[in-house]
Amino acid sequence: MGISTVTDHNWHIVRYSAEEKERWDRFVCRSKNGTFMLQRDYMDYHAERFHDCSLLIYCNQKLTALLPGNLSGDCFYSHQGLTYGGILLSASITLVQAKSAFCTALNYLHTECGVQSVVYRAIPHIYHRYPAEEDLYILVRLGAQLTARSISSVIPLDDRLPFRTLRRRQLKKAQACALTITEDEDFTSFWSILEENLHERYCVAPVHSLEEITRLHKNFPRQISLFRVCDGTETLGGCVVYETDEVAHVQYIAASTQGKKCGALDLLFHQLIYSRYGQKRYFDFGISTEQGGQILNEGLLFQKEGFGARAIMYDVYELKL
Repeated sequence: MGISTVTDHNWHIVRYSAEEKERWDRFVCRSKNGTFMLQRDYMDYHAERFHDCSLLIYCNQKLTALLPGNLSGDCFYSHQGLTYGGILLSASITLVQAKSAFCTALNYLHTECGVQSVVYRAIPHIYHRYPAEEDLYILVRLGAQLTARSISSVIPLDDRLPFRTLRRRQLKKAQACALTITEDEDFTSFWSILEENLHERYCVAPVHSLEEITRLHKNFPRQISLFRVCDGTETLGGCVVYETDEVAHVQYIAASTQGKKCGALDLLFHQLIYSRYGQKRYFDFGISTEQGGQILNEGLLFQKEGFGARAIMYDVYELKL
């Protein structure tokens, strides 16, 4: 696959350790494609579940790129415990430099860690602060295969489509019920509805426990927000939003039986899309697929498209070393 062609000795790798936390986080913030989910206080909330093998990539003693990831056997994942991973690049890096950084990292993983394959969850382009798809070109040139493609539904907020008739009808119903929207920290009230929804529909639990999401919110109070729709003091539904520089991403959505009847989520998303996050570039409802895109939840997709969202891809590549 050609990774042995890297001969520039100006490049070197430092494997991440706790002593590198401040340097790591600073680079994530100034990179052209990093988000808070790739800062260590987010990545490490479940550190005990994964064998971290994140890399800091230097050129001429200057930190130029990061590669978050973990090891499982002889496979390197970027990242197995996150929605996306991928190489984080400085704003000024060129394609040739990005290729050197990438190949230097692959050489290190192969020779120093015994890695035989890489599973790479690319950062969707809507999260980039500046164009940053050098990695996709490099992966294909190195022989990587696209192994999963999940559909996420996204609204470009500067040119959004109107709500469909059904969504407008439900919105009017919610407005007539005089429901209120609250942004607060009462994750407990929302989590019980979320857990019940996921168990009834899919027999699964949320990816994060109540304790984990509460702790993450405390670590990132400006980036992780809870919105609840209430009838008086009763919680009828809500969502958890992850906010990055470019995107408001809906991490969790749920409504009670009564909340569904009275259009609670329609009222909430109208408020979030047209007001609370109206100045963002994108509103991302998240994926509607399972098993790497092989199963499409058409009902869930229909709901998201009813708000005006359309498809982008969350892609996964595999590269044999």
